[in-house]
Amino acid sequence: MEQRTVMTGRAMRAVPLAGLLTGCGGVQSALDPAGFEAEQVARLFWAMLIASGVIWVLVLGLASYAARRRGQPWSQQGASRLIVWAGAVVPTLLLAVLLFYGLRLMPELRAPGGPLRVHVEGEQFWWRVRYHPPGGAPVESANALVLPVGQRVEFSLSTRDVIHSFWVPALGGKMDMIPGRTNRLVLEPTRTGEFRGACAELCGASHALMAFTVRVVEPAEFEAWLAREAALAAAVEPAAQAGEAAFLANGCGACHSVRGTAARGAIGPDLTHLASRPTIGAGILENSAENRAAFIARVDQIKPSARMPAYGTLPETEIAAIAAWLGTLR
Repeated sequence: MEQRTVMTGRAMRAVPLAGLLTGCGGVQSALDPAGFEAEQVARLFWAMLIASGVIWVLVLGLASYAARRRGQPWSQQGASRLIVWAGAVVPTLLLAVLLFYGLRLMPELRAPGGPLRVHVEGEQFWWRVRYHPPGGAPVESANALVLPVGQRVEFSLSTRDVIHSFWVPALGGKMDMIPGRTNRLVLEPTRTGEFRGACAELCGASHALMAFTVRVVEPAEFEAWLAREAALAAAVEPAAQAGEAAFLANGCGACHSVRGTAARGAIGPDLTHLASRPTIGAGILENSAENRAAFIARVDQIKPSARMPAYGTLPETEIAAIAAWLGTLR
């Protein structure tokens, strides 16, 4: 019993350390960089942490020395030198070094991107995405990004309603999206994988429910994906035709666009290839038939203040048919 108590105590003491270490990794960690910009930011963070650690140790050492010192009080001249050097000269030198190091990063972080341009517009509470490939027509998408590894991609960021902030911690720093202006951000992924982005600026009741996924793939895979994304929606399976009819009959096509159908709305997210996205509702629900049906029926509960009306008054069979049809849009 005594040994078990000791082990339990050790385990309990290890919990905070384990939580601290797990916070340094994952799909939304700035300390586990997967992009050139994020690597620079992480390097600056560690440099600042080391510098602040040095200052902390010096201050504690000086305080300990002063507390233990016995003898005559310091002379006015000695005290003045201590104040000038420890309180002004040394901190100024450390801050100057950090400022110089940070400024050296700016030219690389602000360098132009490659030929691929992506325009992301913040909405309440989702993300409108438009790819501008070199020499090709724009490609509409929403709430998910696919990027080629090893290529600098330039983002133009804007919004029409309130201030949002575009942030993919594993790939780079955050950038505000301000009504009336377009801001620029360049990201260069350095390894493949799936990462999570989010809005980093309080923008309303569902601010915390405004996320997106970023999938980084090899360049050849990206080109193939972009070609599929630019295509019309796949031919409707006979079993899902009722769902398409219900989608159009209930006015969903007035807000959403599904290329290749009569749905040409521009108010809400483009749903042409919804089934190929890992999540729905801007990164808050797994993309499954059950979750699609729940979102259609109870969007007001799942995502407060969203502009999409809830369709809970529709028959369950009709909601299920719409959800099933959306699941065919690959």
